[in-house]
Amino acid sequence: MDLFSNNLFSYVLIFIPAVFVGYLFNTYYCLFNKKVKNIGADEAYELIKNNRDSVVIDVRYKEEYLNGHIGKAKNIPLDALEFRISELGKYKERPLIVYCATGARSVRAVKILLKRNFTQIYHLRRGLRGWNYPLR
Repeated sequence: MDLFSNNLFSYVLIFIPAVFVGYLFNTYYCLFNKKVKNIGADEAYELIKNNRDSVVIDVRYKEEYLNGHIGKAKNIPLDALEFRISELGKYKERPLIVYCATGARSVRAVKILLKRNFTQIYHLRRGLRGWNYPLR
């Protein structure tokens, strides 16, 4: 029994850091990808204001979206993005600003958009938590 406990503890010590490193790699792969620009609130605001072609995607749940969102944002929750990706097809060549509440879900959305060959992806760093402009 003692041998089993020691081995189990060793496996846990190896497994948990491995999972954590995998998570970090997956998350930050999108942020440091050359096809994705990780931008702050000021850059996002200017892009929205000065570029009529820009499209804003809010990947939070509908309830979160209804409680306040960036002006012209379209709500496509992360868990529905794969199924609703065709709605974004006409925006493949346009600047696409993606955000969520904190930046975590939007990183996963960016990964999906990269796989679908979107060309101008902007990730709002820190999500709405970092947004210091009015919401609708």
